[in-house]
Amino acid sequence: MLTNSRPLISDQDADALKNLLLERRTLMGAGLVAGGVLATPLSAFAASGQPEAEITVDQARTAPIPLVLPNFGGGLGGQIAEVLTNDLTNTGLFKVLPGGASGGAPDFASAKSMGARALVTGSVSGSGSVRVEMRLWDVLTQQQIQGTAYTTSAANWRRIAHIVGDVIYERMLGEKGYFDTRIAFISRSGPRAHQRTRLAIMDQDGANSRMLTAGNWLTLTPRFSPVKDQVAFMSYANNRPRVYLFDLGSGRQQILGEFAGISFAPRFSPDGRSVVLSVTRNGGSDIFVVDLASGSRRQITASGAIDTSPSYSPDGSQIVFNSDRGGSPQLYIMSASGGGARRISYGHGTYGSPVWSPRGDLIAFTRIANGSFSLGVMNPDGTGERIMTEGFTVESPSFCPNGRVLAYCRQSRAGAGGAGFNSSIGMVDITGFNDRALLTPGQASDPAWSPLNG
Repeated sequence: MLTNSRPLISDQDADALKNLLLERRTLMGAGLVAGGVLATPLSAFAASGQPEAEITVDQARTAPIPLVLPNFGGGLGGQIAEVLTNDLTNTGLFKVLPGGASGGAPDFASAKSMGARALVTGSVSGSGSVRVEMRLWDVLTQQQIQGTAYTTSAANWRRIAHIVGDVIYERMLGEKGYFDTRIAFISRSGPRAHQRTRLAIMDQDGANSRMLTAGNWLTLTPRFSPVKDQVAFMSYANNRPRVYLFDLGSGRQQILGEFAGISFAPRFSPDGRSVVLSVTRNGGSDIFVVDLASGSRRQITASGAIDTSPSYSPDGSQIVFNSDRGGSPQLYIMSASGGGARRISYGHGTYGSPVWSPRGDLIAFTRIANGSFSLGVMNPDGTGERIMTEGFTVESPSFCPNGRVLAYCRQSRAGAGGAGFNSSIGMVDITGFNDRALLTPGQASDPAWSPLNG
């Protein structure tokens, strides 16, 4: 029997999260003057509530946005500022300049002398229950462009930092941020030939890592549900490889469908109502869709080849998958019902691990050529192929919710007895910009990015 791990969060933590009051309310004042509040409507919000960003992501890649960030009063405020600084800096799109006043009137002259484009003021008050206030200012116009307050348990301070970072990201760049997210992954420990693998989860910055399974069986390929706190993954429990569902709230696990063959490579549909996966049959593998409410299953490929690694388009109308039906592993797209498969990969080498961007504009993949791995993206019609990073092994791409960054697994070559082997998680912008390692407690693989936390 597969050993159930403990619930992800305690009842007390669950209550705290339920009581998280994200008071994204406009602070009705353009500034703080002589200790009083000047109550002035924010013209930047206009009718839509969202001003157009003056800086694009492409511009920020070339010239990161200089932004002054205070320590929010020290103590817990300093910890929030540190996480917020790391979030913004790690994108490669912001240059965070320490300094500035936590509260009071913004010092625009000082910020301008530092070359800042934006300025943050704010404060943290309270102990058991804390209130975090943040104001974002345009240094050039000396106008407030965002005012936001949050009240929550002090235990949730790290999440508040991520949410504030998402607000700044969106207001400056005009796109949703991705800091308030998690990554499911496979934690690895022990010698190369006999590694212990455990389903695990962490914040997108590597903090708050938690093991979800005991590590008694080989575990692979976690995938987040887009609508529930649920992860699909493959486990070799009882020496019978199958796809399981893991409920992050209760810690309960269940087998997803009873198939005669091995089930593997799961991926949720965009609406979260079904899971598409592969099942071995007659020396090959076919793709099936399992309805989560009824448990009914529907076969959508029958090529006699190895069809695997299916991934839905964001609108749910198409599926990209990997197949050797043409003689070597390549990428194909078909309708979600299974018809009209057409090949889209024609570069040198073999292709696998496709995943559709949540923006719908790109498909990420792994390519193997001349004995080495590459991680790249292409347009859904197969044009515009670009390689972002290369290595001995780079695989398992997963998009962040706004489609701007990919998490992936990077592994090093093993020497005699497995010496020198390392498995880690990397992150790279979809242009190949800002390729960096994510710090994890130990070795890790198979990253799977969550949607934005609710």
